[in-house]
Amino acid sequence: MRFNRTLLSVTLVVVALVIQVSVLARLQLPGAVPDLLLLTVLGLAFVYGHVSGALIGFGAGLLADLAPPADHAAGRYALVLCVIGYLAGLARPTNGQLKSALAPMAVVVAAAIGSTLLYAGVGALVGDTAARHVGLGSLLFTAAVYDLLLAPFTVPLIMALARRTENDPLTESSGGGDVAAGWLTSGTGLRIGSQRGGLRVKAARNRAARAGRIKGVKRL
Repeated sequence: MRFNRTLLSVTLVVVALVIQVSVLARLQLPGAVPDLLLLTVLGLAFVYGHVSGALIGFGAGLLADLAPPADHAAGRYALVLCVIGYLAGLARPTNGQLKSALAPMAVVVAAAIGSTLLYAGVGALVGDTAARHVGLGSLLFTAAVYDLLLAPFTVPLIMALARRTENDPLTESSGGGDVAAGWLTSGTGLRIGSQRGGLRVKAARNRAARAGRIKGVKRL
């Protein structure tokens, strides 16, 4: 990954991990815990792709494995987020622009359920049966609900920041506004960048027509 990608990814992952450990993990909500670290990996993978998504997911998961009060084997959550980051990168929107909220919402739900199942599955292989005592069905439902509620406030912002560090020329015309609008409008068809482009084309045509009329008057 390039330096700007690495710097932004490390910063966002560290911030997400601190909020996860110091705030979200202390809410004592029923069932699962909102996974801000997972949403951060998803947002970055949506822009950077599957390879970077897997690397970011592995690094973020490894930090979570080592951060106190970790009570599981190191590498367990790193494997989970590595797989999730890779798969999310394969499903990234074209040019990182969200035309509808339906697809990323579906990915968030699938990632929340998939990460919980994979984490429980790896735990079962190493003899950790904590998910059985809590209730796997309850964990799956609450994880999906919590992450889905938190996603609109985090994923569009992370994607906008990721696109800006890429120095993408599309950022100037469609930018982070389209990312947030594509999520929050939920498939209404509103695309700010396209509207701006249409206005610019119309203005250019008007100028050309006005110049043609002026030249015709001068010739007469």
